[in-house]
Amino acid sequence: MFRTHTCGELRLDNVGEEVILTGWVQRIRDKGGMLWIDLRDRYGITQLSFEEGVTPASLFEQARSLGREYVVKAVGRVVERESKNDKIPTGDVELRVLKLEVLNPAKLPPFMIEDDTDGGDDLRMRYRYLDLRRNPVRRNLELRHRMMRETRNYLDNRGFIEVETPYLIKSTPEGARDFVVPSRMNAGEFYALPQSPQTFKQLLMVGGFDKYFQIVKCFRDEDLRADRQPEFTQIDCEMSFVSQEDILNAFEGFIKHLFERVKGIHIEKLPRMTYADAMKFYGSDKPDTRFDMRFVELNPLVKDKGFKVFDEAELVLGVCAEGAASFTRKQLDELTDFVKRPQVGATGLVYARVNEDGSIKSSVDKFYTAEDLQAWAAAFNAKPGDLLLILAGNADRTRKALNELRLEMGTRLGLRDKNVFSPLWVVDFPLLEWDEETQRYHAMHHPFTSPKPEDIDLIDDRPGQIRANAYDMVINGVEVGGGSIRIHDRRLQEQMFRLLGFSKAEAEAQFGFLMSAFEYGAPPHGGIAFGFDRLCSLFGGSDSIRDYIAFPKNNSGRDVMIDAPAPIADEQLDELHIKMKNLPNR
Repeated sequence: MFRTHTCGELRLDNVGEEVILTGWVQRIRDKGGMLWIDLRDRYGITQLSFEEGVTPASLFEQARSLGREYVVKAVGRVVERESKNDKIPTGDVELRVLKLEVLNPAKLPPFMIEDDTDGGDDLRMRYRYLDLRRNPVRRNLELRHRMMRETRNYLDNRGFIEVETPYLIKSTPEGARDFVVPSRMNAGEFYALPQSPQTFKQLLMVGGFDKYFQIVKCFRDEDLRADRQPEFTQIDCEMSFVSQEDILNAFEGFIKHLFERVKGIHIEKLPRMTYADAMKFYGSDKPDTRFDMRFVELNPLVKDKGFKVFDEAELVLGVCAEGAASFTRKQLDELTDFVKRPQVGATGLVYARVNEDGSIKSSVDKFYTAEDLQAWAAAFNAKPGDLLLILAGNADRTRKALNELRLEMGTRLGLRDKNVFSPLWVVDFPLLEWDEETQRYHAMHHPFTSPKPEDIDLIDDRPGQIRANAYDMVINGVEVGGGSIRIHDRRLQEQMFRLLGFSKAEAEAQFGFLMSAFEYGAPPHGGIAFGFDRLCSLFGGSDSIRDYIAFPKNNSGRDVMIDAPAPIADEQLDELHIKMKNLPNR
């Protein structure tokens, strides 16, 4: 028997018992006549004790020779500790060791296996198997496990069936770049790894599986950041004979279930916000509603006063930061530099303080009277002590920049508490968005999204005004899920492909199998997919999904532990009918 108990299990009730523990040596404390070892496994830490004159000399010296991360087996008797440790659950007891066996020695690890480690990200990713021994990483993966278990429980209890869909599929031109896989048996042809199981789950609806889900790996060959990985996990769901309302109700219940069971938080009914209002008041289709600070448009109040920046701007708008009038000139200069950053894109910042006596001091006083400034304050419902922050310029860029400034102010004012959650639905997205570079429409969600029934008449002459039967779930400014009611009629799907610039032949070659399926009694259907990694990081209070993936890639899409991607042998290339020229490492 390797062990009778785990290292997190023993309590005062076990005093006097002879037990066997196995684990890793966390640390050794040698006080000459006394020696203690902290033995660790995934369940906790138990202190092992050795005493000169009581412990046999050979056993004492054996214990003294151990190193950090040695794998050992200890047989001993549980005793009550004289000096208790209230910071760990096993802190009332220790194991007086009678026998010790080294199961495997270990090299000195390149970083400390501690909660607060001295290892940087790159080093820990290279030795990820050591990083996994640390409590924070283990707790993250345990959270992921609980969320996966509760997801399956909720959906299984409501009649959903989990169905696996293929990983080797056909490449499609829409969306992000595909990862492609060459076929050995079909020279010059390629599979693609799925960006989502979209068409397959729709085919399952045609096949009569009216409630489907899958916790599934998806793949996108796109630039990476904290909330993106080349491979990621979705909670993918689809339902038949449903309206948008049915889906919103079902998956509002799902997210409330997760918060209740995993976080112990009760969430009330999720509010709904139209895409138009989200862009108007927050400059983003994924607004962080933990705090207010909504946009206020100022064009009628600031134009034609001689201030060229406002006079020539397409849009002037701002936010009111409550209680921030005390910001120093240095802090305001920092905010000005922030909005001028290329990734934010504003040309400058105008501010106005509402003083305690109700008077207003602005950075553009010479262009505006006291009455003008009071009108500004009234538009913002500003109170003494508030700070008005105003941007101007092209409408789209200004809204985007003010969104970034609003979030920055929310952070600086402590309004973005990771322990506070504000979920909502964003609905009524545009069906299409115009791309100036390609001079054609692109689907805002994907080509299978249904138009709002009341907007279908716009499809021929005003396609840009069609609203989609689509919805996103947003939590704390993060899009955690999105979906739509799908097109289930071949004629409408063909019209959609035409709007997106597909020729009839292209549409048939790419999606003929789906349109053909629609001719055999496709039911009305719709669904949603949640970013599982994002949900885990949100529940865990982290900005990076990498913290919740056992073996993540770095920001260059590399697995530095196994050194992938990597070149393959020329013989393999020949089998795949691939010729490689002028490439590195060849």
